[in-house]
Parts: sequence; structure tokens; C-alpha cells
Amino acid sequence: MNTCVTGLQWGDEGKGKVVDILAENSDVVIRYAGGANAGHTVIIGDTKFALHLLPSGSVRPGVACVIGNGVVVDPSVLIEEINGLTEKGIDLTGRLFISENAHVVIDYHKQEDILREESLGKNKIGTTARGIGPCYADKTGRSYAIRMADFLDLKSLDAKLENIVEYKNKIFSALYNAKCVPAKELSAKCRIYAERLSPFIANTTRYLHESAAKGKSLLFEGAQGALLDLDHGTFPFVTSSNASSLGMSAGCGVPANMVNKFVGVIKAYTSRVGSGPFPTEQDNEIGNTIREKGHEYGTTTGRPRRCGWLDAVAVMYSAKIGGITEIAMMHLDTLAGFKELKICKAYVIDGKETNWFEPEAGKLSKAQCVYETFAGWTEDLSGVQKFEDLPKNAKIYIAAVEKFTGVTVSMVGVGPKRSQVIYK
Repeated sequence: MNTCVTGLQWGDEGKGKVVDILAENSDVVIRYAGGANAGHTVIIGDTKFALHLLPSGSVRPGVACVIGNGVVVDPSVLIEEINGLTEKGIDLTGRLFISENAHVVIDYHKQEDILREESLGKNKIGTTARGIGPCYADKTGRSYAIRMADFLDLKSLDAKLENIVEYKNKIFSALYNAKCVPAKELSAKCRIYAERLSPFIANTTRYLHESAAKGKSLLFEGAQGALLDLDHGTFPFVTSSNASSLGMSAGCGVPANMVNKFVGVIKAYTSRVGSGPFPTEQDNEIGNTIREKGHEYGTTTGRPRRCGWLDAVAVMYSAKIGGITEIAMMHLDTLAGFKELKICKAYVIDGKETNWFEPEAGKLSKAQCVYETFAGWTEDLSGVQKFEDLPKNAKIYIAAVEKFTGVTVSMVGVGPKRSQVIYK
């Protein structure tokens, strides 16, 4: 059984927890897109693991972990994560594989990210300044890019860095009156990275196909959420990769017809980080209450997330484009205590009602929500273990999500721990 897990909103849905749970019955977990701008949180007992590049399944001993070619790798962050797991008794030796074709985030990418964002002024996109966008841009441009395979040939890498820094200096000077990090300094850092990461670099596409041929179970893990997908999200307020399940095949070399289940993860409400239209946002006491109860602060940046009611129009859209077969709903416990809850079931745009999501930012910013209101519940859900033991109103709320999205809810999260999941 091969499974792909992706977020159906603007990221931060709780994919890390879902992947960690599913990894128990998987042989290989694959991260196929994004970079260190992603943040997946896994809680085991009283220990919290905040992962940015490593697949969430890495905390499961014996599970092989793959960082696919679609990921842009920040070596300093990855090494820090590997060392952090080692200190907690989790060894990745012999079970971590990094694609030789994955592109590398270098210091000049982060510098460029900051310079670009500052130059936009009030029109900032809201980037995490982790160098993700500039790295993907260099990947697409082809001429000035570094890949993990380059760490295996340091002499050639030095020549590439000299060439790239010369080019970047021209760009930085002309556009921002700035200079790039010196090539010698970058070369010295890359030697440190190469020494630590070289043992993990591999032809991961071959590894995955050979694993599948042996009957091993593969679990594919996306980053961010479908509404941040470069091609299908709320452009330009998106990430720089295909964050939906549509990015899986290109991001690791495994075709979609090898996947049996596509699990879409949502929160029982909606959150968003950074700029961009957000139809159900509650910039009021309701939004503040959701933020505090749900601990809605970025894993990577610590930024407070914008919060609002569940947008079923957006979830249905993400489910359709992603071929989602079932939904895992997280954070249902966060909604306990509200007298009433709302779900957006349609939009009104330019006077016309529609239940089709408009990813074009200009159109979406005009959307007025058509809500259906539901009675809330006061019971604490954190100790509930069976679906039938949920409050009646919570079950009605879940049924409404299934009705509006057309997808069955198979898992319900009622807390941050592995054990706080109800299977429906």
C-alpha cells in the first residue's frame, strides 16, 4: 500500500503528525517538495520534534527516509536536524537518502530573498527569507545552480561557485547596491557540508523503484499546502514549488498510478501565514481565540498565523485537483467552547454565487462567503478515543465537511500526540 499525504489548505494543517502515524506501517517515507521554509511538528511522549527538511517519518526507527529531487536542501539546516535527532537517540545512518539531483540553498539565495522582499515594500509576498524562491529560480534558469551531486566533486564545485558569485555580484550590485558572499567563504562552508552529507547522497529515483519492486510500502509527504502550490495556488502569494499532490511525481520520480491512497490533511478551521487573500479570515476575537487555543504560531518562523472559519470551497478545490481519496481533519479539539461554528460552503463573486474556488488572487480577494452555521460543543475532546464518543454536534460538524467537500473524513485529530487521533 502506497500513500501520499498533502495539505489541502495554506499549510500548517498537521501533516507531520499524520505522516508520523502512517509511517508506523510504511517502509519508506519520501519528502518530495519544498525546503526549510516548511515546518512539520511531531510529538512523541513529552518530546517535540520540529522538522524542516527531514521527512516526518524519520523519527520512526527502521523507516527509510528519502529527500527527493523536488526538494531544495539547505545543508546547514539539514545537518542541524540530523545532529538533533542523533542527540535524542535517533540514528539515520543507512536509512537516509538524499537525491543527488536535489538543488542546494546557498547563502546567496537567502541574501537575495531578503533583498527582493525589501525591494517590494508594501507589496511584500511574505516569504520566510529562507532562500527557497531564489533557489528554485536558479534551478529553472539552469546555468547558475548547485545540486547535491556537486558535493561529490569539490574541485568542480569551486569553479561553479566562482562563476555564480561573479554573476550574482553583477545582479546584486545593479539591482540592490549590494555584494554577494565571497566564493572562498562559500567554498569552505560547502566542504563542511560535503563531509557530513556525502554518505547520504544517492540516486533516490532508482532506490524508490527498486523498493517498490520488492513490495515495500511507500509514504509520500508534501510540504506546505495545495493553496500555496506554485501553479494552482493563490499566486503570487504562494510557495515556489508544487505543494499539492500534483508535485509528487516530478518531485521524486514515482508516477501517481503507483499510489493507492491520497490523504488530504485539513484543520477543522483555516489558517494562513503571510500575505494574500483569505476569505474566511476572522480578524477579530474569534480569530484570536482560535489562534491561542490552537497554538497557531509558525514552526519555522514563529510568526502568528491568521485564523478563520473552515473554507469548504477551498478544501473541495484542493481535493479535486489532488485526487484526494480521504481527509484527515486535525485540531477538532480547538473548536470546543464556541457557541456556534461556521463553514463557508460557497462564495459570491461579482454578484454571482459559486462553489468553485478561484485561486487567482484578484478574484479571490472579492469573494464574500456564504456560511452555514452549526451549534458548537463545550466538551473537552482531548481524551476521546472513539468516533461514537464524540459530542453529537462535533459529529454533525464532521458530516457537514464531508457533504461540502465530497470526501470522507477518515481521521480526526483531538490533540497533538500520536495517541490523540480518532479513526472513523
